[in-house]
Amino acid sequence: MPSMPMPKKVDLKVKHVVLVLSGKGGVGKTTIAVNLAVALATHGYRTGLLDLDIHGPDVPKMLGLEGARLVAYGNAGIEPVKARENLSVVAIAFKIKSPSSAVIWRGPMKMGAIRQFLEDVRWGDLDFLVVDLPPGTGDEVLTIAQIAPHIAGVVVVTTPQEVSILDIKKAVHFAEHLHLPVLGIIENMSGLICPHCGKPIDLFGSGGGKMAAAQLKVPFLGSIPLEPEMSRAGDEGRPYILAAENEGEPHPAKVRLFEIMENLVKVVGEGEKNG
Repeated sequence: MPSMPMPKKVDLKVKHVVLVLSGKGGVGKTTIAVNLAVALATHGYRTGLLDLDIHGPDVPKMLGLEGARLVAYGNAGIEPVKARENLSVVAIAFKIKSPSSAVIWRGPMKMGAIRQFLEDVRWGDLDFLVVDLPPGTGDEVLTIAQIAPHIAGVVVVTTPQEVSILDIKKAVHFAEHLHLPVLGIIENMSGLICPHCGKPIDLFGSGGGKMAAAQLKVPFLGSIPLEPEMSRAGDEGRPYILAAENEGEPHPAKVRLFEIMENLVKVVGEGEKNG
């Protein structure tokens, strides 16, 4: 059979596209993507955040942007939603009538929407475009990998459980199959810091992500302890990394998030030099 032609790359003024994915759901991937994007923006990087979890777009809720809408200016394009200085956001939730409405689309419709979100949105000049992807390796991941320009690579989010570690390997092999660099692994929910004694409690274990990174010979960006406030902040539309700003001593999870952001920027920079 003749091979299918590769889709055309989108012309997008962005230095680095970072794809955030996971092999399975429930690992906090969207929470990490949102807080990484906010961390980049607060450090002066012109950042875009694209929610491509078309069937379950949670980014708007976590940023307190429910009810916001994308505005189209004819041939001039679509204006993204401004979350804060240096951070623009696009999600399918900004186009549907109600947050509870189901998006029932087959592959071709999703592929068309992804191209529109890249091609028709007035992102401006970006340093980073962080893309929050649905779990697994379906149409959304394949489409963005084929049409987005300047893909710096993939960030894989996991939790310490053994089943999650197996899914890391699948995600890494998938990225390698698409010739995408693996920028690193983030281990989320890596122990709970006891509020009384300050010592870590390994509810789900810890260290599995770091071990998998060593086995697969990919960078380990860091681990984030389980922090109840992080979940509450997301539910209330307050990015945790900002919600913890004026609460006395920095929360361990907040410190780790900023360290991971800095590690990511470093890995991307090294890849740019070597490329």
